[in-house]
Amino acid sequence: MSAELGVILAAFGYLALLFVIAAWGDRRAEQGRSVIASPLVYTLSIAVYCTAWTFYGSVGRAADAGPSFLLIYLGPTLAMLSGPLIIRKMVRIARAQRITSIADFISARYGKSSRLGALVALIALIGITPYIALQLKAITLSHAVLVNSPIAPTESLSASSVLSDKSFWVALVLSVFIMLFGTRHLDASERHEGMVAAIAFESLVKLTAFLAVGLFTLFVLFEGPGDLFARAAARPELENALSLSAVPGGAVGWLGTLLLAFLAFLTLPRQFQVLVVENVDERHLMRASWLFPLYLLIINLMVIPIALAGLLLAGSGSDPDSFVLTLPLSAGREGLSLFVFIGGLSAATGMVIVETIALSTMVSNQLVMPLLLRATPLSKRLRGDLSGWLLGIRRGAIALILLLGYLYHALIGDSYSLVTIGLVSFAAVSQFAPALLLGLFWRGACGLGAGLGMLAGFATWAYTLLLPGFAQSGWLPLSFLEQGLFSQDWLRPYALFGLEGLDIYSHSLLWSLIANIGVLVGVSLFTRQSRLEQTQAALFVEALAEGIDTPLLWQGQTTRGALNDLLKRYLGSAATARVLATADAVDDPASPAERDAAGDGARAKAMDASASPQLIARAEQALAGALGSASARLLINSVVRGEALDMEAVLSILDTTSQTLEYNRRLEQKSRELARTGEELRGANERLRELDRLKDEFVAMVSHELRTPLTSIRAFAEILRDSPEMPDAKRAQFLEVVVLESQRLSRLIEEILDLARLESGRLTLHPTALDLVALTRQSLAAVQHPIEERGVHLEAIIDLDAARVIGDPDRLEQVIINLIDNAAKFAADQAPRVVLHLGRHRGRIRLSVEDNGPGIAAEERERVFEKFHQLEQQGASHGGARGRPRGSGLGLPISRGIVNQLGGQLWVEDAASLGGASLIMELPDAPREEAPTPGDTAATL
Repeated sequence: MSAELGVILAAFGYLALLFVIAAWGDRRAEQGRSVIASPLVYTLSIAVYCTAWTFYGSVGRAADAGPSFLLIYLGPTLAMLSGPLIIRKMVRIARAQRITSIADFISARYGKSSRLGALVALIALIGITPYIALQLKAITLSHAVLVNSPIAPTESLSASSVLSDKSFWVALVLSVFIMLFGTRHLDASERHEGMVAAIAFESLVKLTAFLAVGLFTLFVLFEGPGDLFARAAARPELENALSLSAVPGGAVGWLGTLLLAFLAFLTLPRQFQVLVVENVDERHLMRASWLFPLYLLIINLMVIPIALAGLLLAGSGSDPDSFVLTLPLSAGREGLSLFVFIGGLSAATGMVIVETIALSTMVSNQLVMPLLLRATPLSKRLRGDLSGWLLGIRRGAIALILLLGYLYHALIGDSYSLVTIGLVSFAAVSQFAPALLLGLFWRGACGLGAGLGMLAGFATWAYTLLLPGFAQSGWLPLSFLEQGLFSQDWLRPYALFGLEGLDIYSHSLLWSLIANIGVLVGVSLFTRQSRLEQTQAALFVEALAEGIDTPLLWQGQTTRGALNDLLKRYLGSAATARVLATADAVDDPASPAERDAAGDGARAKAMDASASPQLIARAEQALAGALGSASARLLINSVVRGEALDMEAVLSILDTTSQTLEYNRRLEQKSRELARTGEELRGANERLRELDRLKDEFVAMVSHELRTPLTSIRAFAEILRDSPEMPDAKRAQFLEVVVLESQRLSRLIEEILDLARLESGRLTLHPTALDLVALTRQSLAAVQHPIEERGVHLEAIIDLDAARVIGDPDRLEQVIINLIDNAAKFAADQAPRVVLHLGRHRGRIRLSVEDNGPGIAAEERERVFEKFHQLEQQGASHGGARGRPRGSGLGLPISRGIVNQLGGQLWVEDAASLGGASLIMELPDAPREEAPTPGDTAATL
């Protein structure tokens, strides 16, 4: 048997083994005994990141640029360390919304936009094509090295040259294998458990093969690491392989490559597939966050030794990308060489399998299906069960993707090394990062901005990386590289706008991300989101809040029969039965046997019944798993009469489960802010109902106090919305009112919560020995300027050098500031004055705050310490005074509660000197043994 035939049989035998493992994994999943419900298997599946680039190209990179090759693996390490924050949020969102791909994820975030999903799919298809070409090149190159067959560069594409090209047959075999391997199920959101099991096995094979050739190099070809590095150090021409500064672009090049690897790890379609879609338990991320970096460390331990050995033994004129194979071949170890070839085949096929499945899902769900669903004449001709037809689309997409990869390899693949081709694809998929990451943490990011930003970034990438590759291959004139477009020097692709000195990848990444992020943020700041987009933004941003799940977004009506027919057409009878059975189990407590006993008549009647919002939501999720979010929503809209819930209703559902409040939103988000405020107040009321006193009165008072700011905000917001031609001065005046009323509303809520904690005994104080004199001066400094800006003269008389008491510094300062603020509100309209006096009275420390206002009647002096009680003269005489804001009626009750807990007293008297009212606080002296030393006093204060 010839060597070439033996290699081919070994390759086909290995592919057959993968198929057997995948079938075994699927069969175990059907039996409920999943083989991938393990953090170790999950980690090994993530190792699909290590492709032929790792197996062959890292050695070539190390031979040219030394340890800088590790940057490609430090980026994913940083990404995995951030996994509990970023990746876990992505996993939770994907599970809740049946996300099938990164295109579906970005589309769903921005209002389930089919256009945005199509754009992401197109960019991924174009950007990943070079990466697939890399794998084809690696397989072809390794086969040629193994059988000692020269590779002739492709001069032109013709039928004879294509049929004689081994890369074409590799692409053809892989396309058939992947069709059988990864498209046995329609629902792309259902996990490909067999595929994941096979990929995990491949990760073990490539790791073992790479370590085997590394150990062979160290201990057979050389006498250990010391011998290898000593001989390399004696060769000056090998300096690059040992130098940390060999990376192009210096420190900026290091940083650029690190960022590129970090972003690409999160946005590569295959990584999204294994990290997010195939995740069975988000807790596996915690283990994988250190197991995967460990895998990367182990597989890269032998890169430098293999690169140095290749340079020492094979010479500088050989191809460093093939050192992994040529070293055992040069020693006559054909068996080891064949095992290494299988390891490289594992690395390449694993990437191609997962990447092609992910891309075919995107092409089907984001490109083909939306077009078919909108092409009315064509969609009407498509009758019956379309599930098999949809699988055909995916299989056709697989063939197309492998064909594109082959064409890129045939046209320009020989012009670049393996690493160079990989970095081109990394820079392309990094254009998804701004829309993805900003969409996870910024509600204001809009779909139009995301789409235009990706277009700008992708165009910059194509100009600075993709087109230069065609120029270097002779498909475009070299003058394009040397002189720039239209012979404009500042338009040179590798020195855009005159920026020189960077490596081509950092250069492209810098300009493309500037364009991408700049457009996304700029457009988002001046664009209003649709209601659905606002809803999805809230769901994505709040995904990690406890209990968050996809809300029921439908208030329209349809029948169960209509949903049944729709699901059958696109999912098939079996999948439809599962969806309806799941819904019945939730909506109808009867057992399956009881439902069957009801007979066909009852089932027919059920089909004519209205579908619940829960069933409509589940139907949309099921369709999203097969067709993508945008197409699923379009299909549901075709059978549901009505529309999705409006924003106010959706946000009410969200806020009930998220248990979070956000205050101080921008004007266009005021309606959401008000809904959340109402939810929080209702929650506060529920807690206060447990108290025996004033529960009914409390609810009435809260409603009364909220009505004024809520009404004011809504009224002015509606005026602003309906008056686009309003003068700028008047608009600014109205906006100022909205802001002030919002601040007042926020203060009211905080005071209500403080009061609830105080009355329920949950207000925690941190008593310590402190100097009340120093604390009073600190409080005066905080309020002096704002009080005097309101026209009130504030005077302080402090008769003590020190006054040591036991108290919570923050809460006592809050009390003092509140007393001063209350006195300022009640001071006289003409020449208002407030005097603070701190001294000793009958063995206690007394702080009094007097005003020159009308005073407080004797019958009102205790009522001012009741919740929400406000003196009538404040509203009549002072409530409208300029710069004298009306209070909530909670400050004094909270202050008295704090003072009481500290063993003191707070009451009201007539002002002895000014004629108005005097608020008096008394506290006992600190016990002598707890009084701070002079050194401690400074530290405490």
